Parts: sequence; structure tokens; C-alpha cells
Amino acid sequence: MASGAHDLDRTPSALPALVLGCVLVGASSTFIKLSGTTAHTAAFYRCALALLVLAPVVLVEYRRYGRPPAPLPRLATASGVLLGADYLMWTQSILDAGAAVATVLIGVQVVVFPLLAWLVSREQVHRRFLVALPVMLAGLVLTGGVLDADPHAPHPIRGAILGIAAGVCYAGYLLLVRRASGAERRMVVTPVAFGTASAAAVIGVVGVASRDLAIGLDAPAWAWLIAVAVCGQALSFALINYGSVRLSAARAAAIMLLQPVAAIVLGVAVLHEHPTLSQYLGMAITITAIALATVGTKARPRPGRPSAGPISRTARPATGILVRRP
Repeated sequence: MASGAHDLDRTPSALPALVLGCVLVGASSTFIKLSGTTAHTAAFYRCALALLVLAPVVLVEYRRYGRPPAPLPRLATASGVLLGADYLMWTQSILDAGAAVATVLIGVQVVVFPLLAWLVSREQVHRRFLVALPVMLAGLVLTGGVLDADPHAPHPIRGAILGIAAGVCYAGYLLLVRRASGAERRMVVTPVAFGTASAAAVIGVVGVASRDLAIGLDAPAWAWLIAVAVCGQALSFALINYGSVRLSAARAAAIMLLQPVAAIVLGVAVLHEHPTLSQYLGMAITITAIALATVGTKARPRPGRPSAGPISRTARPATGILVRRP
């Protein structure tokens, strides 16, 4: 039986791939604002259009590696349902509680993802991550602009519940797509494509039912949505999948907090937004905490236990800021 936990954090390209993927996801919030579309419309088209980019790569992977083992499409499709639910609930959370609060609440994934990995796969959490976790969450609170949040939010309690639920769904997505990729680690894009397709289906059904899915868009809107689909979904999620499946869950979750930082930096550079001093402080704290939690850490398997992380084919089955996406 192939071991998985001892293979985590040992691929040099995994960390830069994950960092780049997170930066691209952060950039998607800027592209979405420039598109001028509704959140549901942007969420649907980022997934649907991304499939046009992902499909040819999936065909290449099928021809090169053959048909994937059964757990891969099954788990990846299920992960997309959670991703679609995440997009929908996080959007409503912004409307109910404000973007700043929603940004912070969805950061619950930094706790839930490693916890799920431990519960499901017995993947150990490094002590440095536990020490840095409160600092990361404090940095996220400042980065999200909670100190300047709207005190007159219409439905703060419902928004808080949906924000937390969105974070849990995103963590579940990360875990399922991680385990799907573990069934055939050479296939990086195929799990992302299955997940993106099912997310598009979920968002599309809800968008049509709520009549919040626009079709007649102008050329600039389509151009920005294509940019979101390519950079903020297809390329970014492929990079995130490649990196996260080769890093420990705790390390990957910490690096994911770079997404709001990237969103703010690009908002300043492209949209000429003006973050508050507390947000700049939050970015500095978040980056420092991520470094503390991730630099030099290695996942160590528990003695006498089988693989806990992503596995080989022969092993047993692993952005007031619109931070990540609408």
C-alpha cells in the first residue's frame, strides 16, 4: 500500500502553485466588479465558461492516463455541489451581513478543512499551525474590514449563519476534490472539471429559479467574465488542486488566506480602492502568520498508521472586500 502522509509537503512546486492559484482567485473579485454583473450571473458563467477551457485538457488527461478510477468522478462531482452551495450562500451572506463580515466568516475553512482532514484521514496538524491560527484569524478580521463594517446590515444573524455554512461547504469541497485527486494524482484538471461542471449546474438551477441569471450581457461584461472563468476558475482551481493535494491540509488552508490579501492589493492597483489602515495592518498580520504556519513545516505520519493524505492509484482512499468570488 502506498503511503500518503509522508508524501505531503515534499513536492517543491506545490507551494508556489498554490500561492499563484490563490492570487488568481483573489484577482477574480476585481474582474467580477469590472464586469458589472450580478453575483449569481458571475458565479454561473465563471464555472460554465471555465468548462470550455478545462474540457480539452481533460481529454488530454484521458488519452494519456486512461479512464480515471470510479472514486474520482464521483467524489469530484460531489465536491462541485458543495462549491456551488458555497458560492450561493456566501453571496447571500454578503447581502445579509455585509461583505466584511462575510469575508471573515468564510475564513472558517482555515479551521474546518484541517479538522475534516484529521477526522476523515487522520492527517496530523502541525503545532506551528495551531499556534499561528489565532493570529491568522485576527489578521483576517482586520483584512476583511470588520472594524468598518455596516452596523445596519439587514439580516446579520442569517448572514452569519450562511457565511459560516459557506466556509464549511468550501472546506468540504477542498476535502472531496483532494480525495478525488488522490485516486489518480496524475490527473490534475479532471477532478476540477467534474467539480466545476456540477457547481455550474447547481448555480444555474438556483439562478433560473430565482430569475437572477442574466443572459443578455454586453461585450465588456462577457470579456471580464471570460477573464474570471480562465484566471479565477479554470487556471486558479487547477493550480490550487495541484498544490493542495501535495501539501498538508493545515498548510494549504493557511495559504488560502492569501486570497483576501490578493483581492485588496489588486483592488488598489486596478480599481483604485482605498483600504483602511486596519486592513493594511490585517494584511501584514495575515502574511506573517501564514509564514509562521507554513514555512519549514512538514507533515509527519502517525507511527503505525496507513496513509492519511492524498493517495496513489494503488492506495486506499483525500473577496468590506469581495474576497474569493461572488
